[in-house]
Amino acid sequence: MANPWRGETALVIDGETRVMRLTLGALAELEAGLGEDSLLALVERMEAGRFSSRDVLALIVAGLRGGGWQVGPEALISAEIAGGPMGAARAAAELLARAFLPPEAHEARDAP
Repeated sequence: MANPWRGETALVIDGETRVMRLTLGALAELEAGLGEDSLLALVERMEAGRFSSRDVLALIVAGLRGGGWQVGPEALISAEIAGGPMGAARAAAELLARAFLPPEAHEARDAP
């Protein structure tokens, strides 16, 4: 079960629920993998809806590693992700937001 207070997000991959979390090491790996000097550019792209599938995959891999599952992008190429590409993008965006905002901020953002 994912704990939003720890910045965790759950994603179902091949029928198994995996916990993702962006630890400091996972964030550093993400920056290096995307060739960014900071994550601000990635956050801005996600917020504007201008992210790529590469961004989503990099976020998910970093989050899975931060959550304790040592996996590479090649393992996810043929994986069945709940919700398909949109489910993966939604989980990646949630993961990034939870890394920088406390859970009550998400609740306020999601309220009608």
